[in-house]
Amino acid sequence: MSVTAPRGFRAAGVAAGLKPSGRPDVALVVNDGPSDAAAGIFTANRVQAAPVLWTRQVLADGRLRAVILNSGGANACTGPAGFADTHATAEHVAGALGLGAGDVAVCSTGLIGVRLPMDNLLAGATKAVADLADTDTAGAAAAEAIRTTDTVAKAAVRTSSTTPGVTIGGMGKGAAMLAPSLATMLVVVTTDAVADAATLDRVIRASSRVSFERVDSDGCLSTNDTVLLLASGAAGVSLPEAELTGLVTEVCIDLAQQMLGDAEGSTKTIAITVTGAATEDDGLEVGRAVARNNLLKCALYGKDPNWGRVLAAIGTTKAVFEPDALDVSINEVRVCRAGAPGEDRDLVDLSGREVRIGVDLHAGDAEVTVWTNDLTDGYVYKNSAYST
Repeated sequence: MSVTAPRGFRAAGVAAGLKPSGRPDVALVVNDGPSDAAAGIFTANRVQAAPVLWTRQVLADGRLRAVILNSGGANACTGPAGFADTHATAEHVAGALGLGAGDVAVCSTGLIGVRLPMDNLLAGATKAVADLADTDTAGAAAAEAIRTTDTVAKAAVRTSSTTPGVTIGGMGKGAAMLAPSLATMLVVVTTDAVADAATLDRVIRASSRVSFERVDSDGCLSTNDTVLLLASGAAGVSLPEAELTGLVTEVCIDLAQQMLGDAEGSTKTIAITVTGAATEDDGLEVGRAVARNNLLKCALYGKDPNWGRVLAAIGTTKAVFEPDALDVSINEVRVCRAGAPGEDRDLVDLSGREVRIGVDLHAGDAEVTVWTNDLTDGYVYKNSAYST
């Protein structure tokens, strides 16, 4: 189950020939209403793909009826012609659905700096319109079509326990260029709850802050990152904003964890929990510094609990702490106490995929968790040959 789990949504995923492999590469999600409220957040990279620029514009009124997504090409750094291609894609989908182009968001993912083969893309969009359905199979097909180096499609669903019939569904893609900055991939989240655009905007920002913004796989921020939240209102009821935020957050965390688990070449999924921070910002800065320490990520790939590299990473931040008060644990073994050796590092079991690093700054009450993965030869191989 995916974006079609909530009522009021149809989806499709087809092969249009954008990928040399011939695998599915065009997805379409349509909101049949009665509401068309929507919100979104985008990459903070100053170099932004044409679909990001377009979708920012069409979301200005807080409304969307459809999202057309493609893999097999990012349509980024393609100049005015690339933006015209995005506009033409929206116009084509809008015409096939009886909408205006301003009702259609466009998302693309793939190689930067290459224009899309528009004949293939538009033909794929036409086929996707014909294949639209509200079934689980259709939602799964859409999730499959947005994959790039992802090894599996990614979807998540939650239902309200207090208001029967209200559902949140989501699909996403991402396996590299995952770094925190509003969004970290392409994601579409849907709900059949009644909600206005202002509420959806608050909900998706709050949800992303503790999910997508906390994933830092490789420190690389994409040009195409987009997260969209659409509400059909087909359930006929609204949820308290706190409950809606909680459910959307669960979906976003689920998707973020699936992306991290599928990160290119990874063998370890690493949770870095910073406690005792003076502020949340301090905790985030420390967590991200540890997550981006390539020496540590390589050590964990080699099953080496090299806690000295954790301390070295903490020391590069401006967070409030005293070096001789720092505690570090790896998989619940307190390998560092008060900035000095603690329990025997040989007690740390790194044979499994899950790694939990705990950092106590002893400087306050804030707590933050950031997720990352190890750095492997598989990651280097995939990204050395990505464009060829």
